Amino acid sequence: MNINAFSGYLTPMHAPARFPPLITPHRLREGKDAFAEAVAHAPELGAGNLFYVGGFALIEFALVLEPEEPLSIARKIIFAGMNALADALAVLSPPEKSIQFSYPGGLSFDGAVMGGGRLAIPEGASEDEAPEWLVFGAMLRAGGVRDLGIGLGPGITTLDDEGFDAWNPHDFSASFARHFLIALDQWQDSGMRRIGPEYLARLIPEPGAKRHGLDANGDLLIAREGGTGRVSLVAALADQAWQASFDDAPEV
Repeated sequence: MNINAFSGYLTPMHAPARFPPLITPHRLREGKDAFAEAVAHAPELGAGNLFYVGGFALIEFALVLEPEEPLSIARKIIFAGMNALADALAVLSPPEKSIQFSYPGGLSFDGAVMGGGRLAIPEGASEDEAPEWLVFGAMLRAGGVRDLGIGLGPGITTLDDEGFDAWNPHDFSASFARHFLIALDQWQDSGMRRIGPEYLARLIPEPGAKRHGLDANGDLLIAREGGTGRVSLVAALADQAWQASFDDAPEV
């Protein structure tokens, strides 16, 4: 997986020193869609360009990647992205509560959905060839909702509700970028040998499961009494339940 910084078609509006050298940040105004912007500009700007939204209710960012591996392997970068997202959260998190994943990209804190990560792939990309680009994007409910008297419903939470330390969008995006580059080094050195176990350690167990694993193509393997089940990574990326908490929630 290659991640080189390119001088941009867009001029970064805000480039804090906290972003690592291989990352070119692009700050978007609140209300913009970081994921859509990254996908739209990925072919022009290339790897290392990170788009983030400077808002108070959401943390939202998306990073452009240029894989060297065929899509069937490169798709598993979702797990490295989720590990980096959780590691960035853990820096700010109250220590007594847990960060957990729902396969493949959902993120929960202390049992309530906070957000998650997703992956964009060029239309028509072949499983057997390296895609021109990929985009890993993440969204987290952060703050401002409770103060407005807007309820999110049961099972959904925010950073502010959970007592996270002080945060802001650009610092958090920069922290994610640093953790992701560490995960990328792990990917290049040993593939999924470290990334996979770290991801599985945070995975919410499936009911009745004795053990979980990741297949070579990223499918989730679930060992139960009587046999092993499988959840397709391709299908699960296309239908992530955590996104419904953002689609259905009131605007702030």
